[in-house]
Amino acid sequence: MANNPNVTYRKVNHVHSTKELLARAKEEVGDKIAYRYFVGADVESATYAEFYDRVMALGAALAELGHISSHIAMIGANSYDYITLYLTVLAGDGVFVPVDKELPPEEYLHVIADSDATIVFCDEKYEETLRENGDKIPKVTHIVNLSRTEDDGKCLSFAKLLVHGYELEKQNPGALLSHVRNPEDLALLVYTSGTTGLAKGVMLSEKNLLSCACYGLEISTIYDTGLSILPYHHTYEAVTGILVAILYHSTLCINDNLRHVLRNLQLFKPDYIYVVPAFAEMFYKKIWSNAKASGKEFFLKAAITSSNGLRKIGVDKRASLFKNIHEAFGGNLKMIVCGGAPLRPELGAFFDSIGIPIYNGYGITECSPLVSVNQSESNDCSTVGMPLRCVNVTIEDPDEDGNGEICVKGDTVMLGYYKRPDLTAEVLMPDGTFHTGDFGRFNEKGQLLITGRKKNLIVLDNGKNIFPEEIENYLSGIPYVQDVLVFGIKNAEGEEVALGAEIFLSEEKVKELKVTEPEAALKKDIAKVCRHLPSYKRISKIFIRDIPFEKTTTNKIKRSSSLYAFAPVKNETEA
Repeated sequence: MANNPNVTYRKVNHVHSTKELLARAKEEVGDKIAYRYFVGADVESATYAEFYDRVMALGAALAELGHISSHIAMIGANSYDYITLYLTVLAGDGVFVPVDKELPPEEYLHVIADSDATIVFCDEKYEETLRENGDKIPKVTHIVNLSRTEDDGKCLSFAKLLVHGYELEKQNPGALLSHVRNPEDLALLVYTSGTTGLAKGVMLSEKNLLSCACYGLEISTIYDTGLSILPYHHTYEAVTGILVAILYHSTLCINDNLRHVLRNLQLFKPDYIYVVPAFAEMFYKKIWSNAKASGKEFFLKAAITSSNGLRKIGVDKRASLFKNIHEAFGGNLKMIVCGGAPLRPELGAFFDSIGIPIYNGYGITECSPLVSVNQSESNDCSTVGMPLRCVNVTIEDPDEDGNGEICVKGDTVMLGYYKRPDLTAEVLMPDGTFHTGDFGRFNEKGQLLITGRKKNLIVLDNGKNIFPEEIENYLSGIPYVQDVLVFGIKNAEGEEVALGAEIFLSEEKVKELKVTEPEAALKKDIAKVCRHLPSYKRISKIFIRDIPFEKTTTNKIKRSSSLYAFAPVKNETEA
């Protein structure tokens, strides 16, 4: 846990249990609003004291049901009830199993069964499938529907369960407090989506989760009000979003629907948000699209140039120059934290120019998930920032450019894969070092740069190593390119001799930008964005898809869905 001289560490009062996390928030800011959330079309709120009491009540009810120490699954949309269940389980000695609500039934039933869950909480839409497939989830004895008002056999009403819990707490308080876990035991079992094969259960301890929250805040702070957007079944939002907000005593506003993000930014007026690059891209394109539609594209470019020039002499006019953009984000947005996939550096530069900086970070579920993040004192979106103080990040077998596999050892590294010691042994060494499968390097300031995934590495016949993600990043900047996949083109002997780009175009943008000959336009624009790359990283052939890529539930392209990387070449255009 040596301090990095290049990092400005903030003082954080560390917590060592979820009970301590909740109790401290109640004691220090009990009357402050912890959550704002939708009930129908109305917005309601709950204070930290009210939330603490709600967690204790649900804990009492679960204890009486005999499930407080069980594996407890949850499948459904983000909600106040979801957060209540999540913190209740973490504060007890059970294991919380968040299930990806976008999975098809056969896959989410597999996750529930494999996780050994004995009770499942769910949104209304999942109840029928869970009821009808009891034979596939034989250990489940109760289903709790968040929308039910009455019990029906083994399917219970969440509302009634909670009311009963409050009654139990009045009669005999402290049922949840009596259940104490070893902080190094399993607390959260998260199934990774992956781009190939069935999901693996990542085992995370309470120490893993709280270390991530506490040490993360040492590097990158947050502010008073956040808008919670990303799904809670991902550790990104579940840990760096929910747990960090409680630790910092923020008010967390719960977005009700991804289609309503822009509306809810204006409604809740948050100071900070956590997003994935797809959202940053959407915001970026929306800003430029609106500027062009209103005839203000030239003025926006001029304002950015002028503002950047003024900042070099110590004058910051971003709040006034870009007031309309700030108001579109609610008027108070001070920071956007971005992770989950590579971020184009141009986006970081743009948002910094308009006064809403993006702080890029790197995480992986197996590391709870945060490994590194940028901070305001040295923000550089071409990197993923500085490693947390509780981990040791090393680069294994670096090449001449310093690129090698990123390895992590420390307090946030997982316990292993659930019931899969064979898979655990492949990535987690006896000394606790985790091999991420990601390649990267450090710059001279000690900031980490991500190069690409080890399994995606392209090795050309001339010996050059190429990470497709780097080039995909450049091509994604072409406005009418919706999705892109770069791969190695093989000769008759199976050697990768050149690069191909498989592209799915945005029909909306093609029309908006009046692109009449997409193949010719792509050839020109790809040459333009790749002009600074060495010749061996240039695209030789372009393949335009007529159907979208198949994706994971985290919106990542499944490379196995490529039409051209694993098939005879057709519909090609020379780049």
